[in-house]
Amino acid sequence: MTEPTKQPDRDDRMSSEDYEHLLDRYEYSTKEITMGKVLKGKVIKVTPTHVLVDVGFKTEGLIPSEEFADPAALEALQPGDEIDTMLETTDIKDGYLVLSKKRADAVRAIEDLDRAFERGQTVSGTIIERTRGGFNVDVGVPAFLPESHVDIRPVRDPSSLIGQTFKFRVIKFDRKTENAVLSRKLVLQDEREKKRRHVFSTLAKGQKLPGRVKSLTNFGAFVDIGGIEGLLHVSDISWGKSTHPSEHLAVGQEVEVVVLDFSEKDEKISLGLKQLTPDPWANIAEKYKAGQKITGKVSSLTDFGAFVELEKGVEGLVHISDLTWSRKLVHPKKVLTPGQEVVVTILDVNPTTKRISLGLKQASPHPLETFRQQHSVGSRVKGTVTSLTDFGAFVEVEKGIEGLVHISDISWEKIKHPSEKLKVGEEVETIVLNVDVDKQKVSLGIKQLEGDIWEDFFIRQKPGDVVKVKIVRLTDFGAFVEIVPGIEGVVFTAELDEKKLEKPSDAFAVGDERNAKIIKMNPKAKKISLSFKQAVYDMEKQDFQRFMETQNDRMTLGDIMRDQLKGFKAPKKRTKKEDPHD
Repeated sequence: MTEPTKQPDRDDRMSSEDYEHLLDRYEYSTKEITMGKVLKGKVIKVTPTHVLVDVGFKTEGLIPSEEFADPAALEALQPGDEIDTMLETTDIKDGYLVLSKKRADAVRAIEDLDRAFERGQTVSGTIIERTRGGFNVDVGVPAFLPESHVDIRPVRDPSSLIGQTFKFRVIKFDRKTENAVLSRKLVLQDEREKKRRHVFSTLAKGQKLPGRVKSLTNFGAFVDIGGIEGLLHVSDISWGKSTHPSEHLAVGQEVEVVVLDFSEKDEKISLGLKQLTPDPWANIAEKYKAGQKITGKVSSLTDFGAFVELEKGVEGLVHISDLTWSRKLVHPKKVLTPGQEVVVTILDVNPTTKRISLGLKQASPHPLETFRQQHSVGSRVKGTVTSLTDFGAFVEVEKGIEGLVHISDISWEKIKHPSEKLKVGEEVETIVLNVDVDKQKVSLGIKQLEGDIWEDFFIRQKPGDVVKVKIVRLTDFGAFVEIVPGIEGVVFTAELDEKKLEKPSDAFAVGDERNAKIIKMNPKAKKISLSFKQAVYDMEKQDFQRFMETQNDRMTLGDIMRDQLKGFKAPKKRTKKEDPHD
């Protein structure tokens, strides 16, 4: 304790005579003061070092400033304020009684704790520090607050409680040892119960109430509506697609909610936010029609498509298959970004399920339709070979548009695989053979760039001509021969040889080259029938004619004919039934 070196009210030091006279005068009064008794005093003056207090005796008392645990309380003291204090010592220092506020507060605190424990009342205290299993609380004397009695719910940040003042219920108290155990949870439960009864007594379905967001979860938000919390489910926050509550609300936010349902028995209250605004789906079928084009904003992307907000609370889905006209599925994030404005086409509206199907690709012309308008059948287009398959080659003729060159349209020659003529990455010129928008197919040709060799062949050749051919395939009914590259014909078994053959391979082999006579042509079907046998007969006949031209004129034609043709028979004419071309 800091002892004053001067009397607060005097500027001159007292003489020894005056001091002795003062002691004699007030000696009797100190005997009337009981040690340890709490005294009510009135503040006379506050100085930087002490507080001068009138405790109702002939002399005033001094309370050192350090006796005040709360500096703010010391600064707030004014002359005339009442204060509890206790006699520290009966010795008079410089004419004043030495008083203690701490001891008075401790005694008062013990009395308050005892009374609160007996009557179930509350006491106020400040949480000082964290200790093992709980907290130390200053209620005038140290008391213990178990961690299980800090709050109704677990406290996420216990350190945030340090320095805060609360009301507590005294659940244990021993006056002898002055040990006290406190509970804040019981106080909160009492307060909550009072508020609960009040709130439920005034609740009604459809009632609008002000509230404050207390906490957010994945499934909704808890809103305080007057000391008791109700659940605002995520599906009742917005008319739009259910998202995390944090996208619409924040902890501490003031909101107006409507009571959807409640049960006092279960202590549950269901709240709504979106119900305060009209349901945008109520007349959705009148606002949106299939085939209608509309501008919207991309709200979110998923693996199966993109959600587009058409208006507040109304979203539609663009399925991944309706993003682009490409035959290959493209992930939405490669086409769209959240927040992007897009023009979409309404594909379907279902008010019952609250679903709208949208199309992004349908809002623009089909690329193949545009391609068909720009490139008619027979027009030439350049492209790049993108891939080769057993049945042909794919050629990209425009960005995102590929056409197929079938293996039969690569070359007039017979090839086994497209790689014999083409390679990936090669730029080629093609002719448009067909564009099928519905099936999303483009047929291209390369051999057609050379013209129709069949047409040229039928112009140059006619039945009766003998041509040089090569056997390319043998079958049970004859042999297929290549007349010129890209043009084949068939020699039936009866036209292979004068001798009767069980099967063509008995006398012929693939790769053999022979003369063959064209005996029938079908330009429309592009079919040609030939005969080895008749070609041989015609060649020998020509040889005979050349021979005759070199013989003596004395020989008669009849003699020569008999000699040369003896043993020869003209080939038997084929019947219509034997010719499969008819």
